[in-house]
Amino acid sequence: MNRALTRWGLGGLAILSSIVVFLVPFAFIVTTAVMDSRQAGEFTLAWPRQFQFVENLTTVLQTRDYLLVIAFINSTVLTVVSVTALVILGAMVAFVLQRRKSRLTGLANFLVLTGLIMPPAVVPTIWVMQKLGLFGGMPGLILIEITYGLSFTVLLFRAFLATVPRELDEAAIIDGAGPLRLFFRVVLPLLRPVTVTIIVVQSVNIFNDFTNPLYFAPGDQNATVQLTLFNFQSQNLTSYNLLFMDILLITIPPLIMYLLFNRQIVAGMTSGAVKG
Repeated sequence: MNRALTRWGLGGLAILSSIVVFLVPFAFIVTTAVMDSRQAGEFTLAWPRQFQFVENLTTVLQTRDYLLVIAFINSTVLTVVSVTALVILGAMVAFVLQRRKSRLTGLANFLVLTGLIMPPAVVPTIWVMQKLGLFGGMPGLILIEITYGLSFTVLLFRAFLATVPRELDEAAIIDGAGPLRLFFRVVLPLLRPVTVTIIVVQSVNIFNDFTNPLYFAPGDQNATVQLTLFNFQSQNLTSYNLLFMDILLITIPPLIMYLLFNRQIVAGMTSGAVKG
């Protein structure tokens, strides 16, 4: 009886902690986003005295010639292209490392782990991108996102590939399938659970990325959604109602993705971890 009460108590404490950590800040964002500028400047969690949802939304969208709209387009292009390349390249690299053992496999695994552990070197990377003519543009930023996310993607794909029987590869080869047909027709469809996990996790990471667009793609033409937060804060003045309205608009797409694909994320993570 005491053990059951303890479990229920710990469970209730965990739920209460989750509410405090996640729901209270989100409620603060929503209420501040619909306040007028004077009440928002008080910076307290309170019910709005005057709702200005439409006014704040219109102001945020129209700021700096609809920069937020341009930023949403840039972030969408950046996320879609980067995640697509990550899935294809990551799955290919993981397939080769898992199935084709050679003398270079150990070195390749070491490089993958190094890419996951070592922090990025910003200044040398900028120098290399300038020499290649990729600095300050969307193609260079896409390559940066792919590079920084590839190690995690390869490790997750490789852990899941360890659960796929080799007999399927051999049967496809006997039927006359070449390397590309073997990969795209046989192997890749089997990786659907972990692929959904990678798509959602990497999409949220890239969409919410702040530092990489700031360092490697300056300029309004390359602005992403996170960089639009600078529009409403400065050293001397911050419009908190507009700032939090911007934060609310930025938060909605990743939140929807997590709510829709929460089960797939957990399934993909646990399949690779438990069986691998």
